[in-house]
Parts: sequence; structure tokens; C-alpha cells
Amino acid sequence: MLAILDYGAGNVASVANVLHSLNTEFVVSSDITILQQADKILFPGVGHASFAMNRLHELNLIPFIQNFEKPFLGICLGMQVMCTHTEEGNTECLNIIPVKVKKFPPEDIIPHTGWNETLHNENMLFKDIPQGTDFYFVHSYYAEKNPYCRATCTYILEFCCAVQKENFWGVQFHPEKSAEYGKKIIQNFLSL
Repeated sequence: MLAILDYGAGNVASVANVLHSLNTEFVVSSDITILQQADKILFPGVGHASFAMNRLHELNLIPFIQNFEKPFLGICLGMQVMCTHTEEGNTECLNIIPVKVKKFPPEDIIPHTGWNETLHNENMLFKDIPQGTDFYFVHSYYAEKNPYCRATCTYILEFCCAVQKENFWGVQFHPEKSAEYGKKIIQNFLSL
């Protein structure tokens, strides 16, 4: 069973639409007893990091997520809160990926919105996706480059736009809004 983690924000509807187009059955839930039955979890993200972490705390989901042993994909904010800390609200995060999330320099134009080229290393999430494919981004904070980085993008500076550590995957861009190659990212995750 695939579960979409519902924490009261995020881009659940768009992710659900892509899953419907892929004829994939799923549940949307924040109930830990349901999430424990999941074979995979998608954590879509839109919103503020401190709100997301507070909701995860209120729902008693933090230790559950940190100890989840099956494929887990964080999207946008979902990826950022998998990191150690974010400058957004000076928020302590899940500390799954040991990297900090920083705000793009204030003198530059934020948020980073639109289609941008990504460069990836060979990994399962980007299987059959050409090098240099554009994906759709909307964010003001970025993960620093780190040993778990699986793809990069350049906007003002080069940053990490995909991570993977063991069963945890994250993408800064929105695959659910990134046309056919975005759908392919989700298909690749489903096949892990």
C-alpha cells in the first residue's frame, strides 16, 4: 500500500492526480496505524517548515518517520524537513539527511519559481531521465550540497535538488507539476 502523508498542508491533490493517472492505489492519512501498513510513503510539501514540524510532533509521527524502513519520498518542503535544520523559522527538522537548509541570499530574487535544468548522478530515482532535464521548482530555501546529494540545480548558486540516504529519497522540485519526466520520477519511486 502506498500512503500520502497528510499533515494538514502540502500539495496532496496534485500528487493524488498523478497517482490516479498512473492507476496507482493509495491512501491519504496522518494516522500512524494506517501509515505503519504502508509499503511506501510520499511526503508532499508546500508551506512553512515550522508548521510542518509542529504538525508532525502533534501527530506523534517524528519517531515513526525517522525509523521508517521502507521507501520514503519527500517532495519540496517534504525533502527540506528530512534535513537536520532549516533557516526557515530557525527550525530543527527530522535529521534524516545530515545537511542544513538555507535561504537564498536576500539580495537576489526569491522564490525560485519555474523550470530549471537538473544534473543527476546515476540512481534509481532518475532512471531513464536524460541528464539536464528541466523540473518545476517553487522554493526560497535550499539544501546545501552534501554526500547524499543525487542531483543538483543552479539558481543563483548550485544547490542539492535531490537526496538519498538508504530508503529515504527527497526532491526539491515538484515532480507532480513537472510533466512527463516528473511523472517518471514518481513511477521510479513506485518501482523501488
